[in-house]
Amino acid sequence: MTVPTHHIVPEPPPFSTPPYPADVFAGQTVLVTGGGSGMGLAMATAFAQGGAKVAVMGRRIERAQQGAAQIAAIGVPVHALSCDVRSGPSVAAAFDEVEQVLGPVSLLANNAGANFPVLAENISVNAWNAVTRIAIDGTFHCSTELARRLIARGQRGAIVNNSAQYIWTGFPGDAHSAAAKTAQATMTKKMAADWAAYGIRVNAVAAGFFPHASSTGGDAPEAIAPLQAMIPAGRTGRIREFGWLSAMVCTPILGQLTGQVIVQDGGESLRRSLMLPDFIPPRERAGGPWGWQ
Repeated sequence: MTVPTHHIVPEPPPFSTPPYPADVFAGQTVLVTGGGSGMGLAMATAFAQGGAKVAVMGRRIERAQQGAAQIAAIGVPVHALSCDVRSGPSVAAAFDEVEQVLGPVSLLANNAGANFPVLAENISVNAWNAVTRIAIDGTFHCSTELARRLIARGQRGAIVNNSAQYIWTGFPGDAHSAAAKTAQATMTKKMAADWAAYGIRVNAVAAGFFPHASSTGGDAPEAIAPLQAMIPAGRTGRIREFGWLSAMVCTPILGQLTGQVIVQDGGESLRRSLMLPDFIPPRERAGGPWGWQ
């Protein structure tokens, strides 16, 4: 079904009007992992809209450079670099490079990740490691590297992690990703407690559906339409909304907020009804475990 026309479907402000001052991050440097496209690029863009100097880090330098070119158009200093976040020494070297070019890093957005639908019994060891190590090890290496540097400098900072709203329920064909994103949420809380005394805040955004060009289902209207009707807000998220919330939790505006996993899914995780469509086992769904090609 489609969303009835009489339903009120709220839309966010236009891209040109972020929900914080244009200088809220002035003088600060943010490092965004997986920042060259998709949700990472939305995060990087949102920080740039607040005046931050932006380091766009990716596994592939070409993708990072493409994202950096878009951010540069906003008018802030930007630097693209390549790094495998699964390697602690590589992460340390990446921070060194960023700080040489843009100055001390005080903000971090952990977005790097990988995901693809596959039934649990068909997940290979390599596939399991590819998804879990990027999200879990990458978040750990980048967060602890930043914390050590901030503590040594006596400087405050903030970290935001890109989690997922299915960490409490799982998701068909996502045993690897659900495990990894749940670990991120747990790290968020523990690191926030460990580093609060140093003025380092750690939060996460548990995102719902934010279609974009590089997401599995794409962002074409025909791909988004089936999702709209199942979300109480009446639509999927706009990618700038995710970016803005991710950046907002790192601003002084929310300076007391730490250790929180904020669900941003249009109410999709709250759906409850006595009458629901018949359950179709993931292995029997047309288009694979996620229900689309």
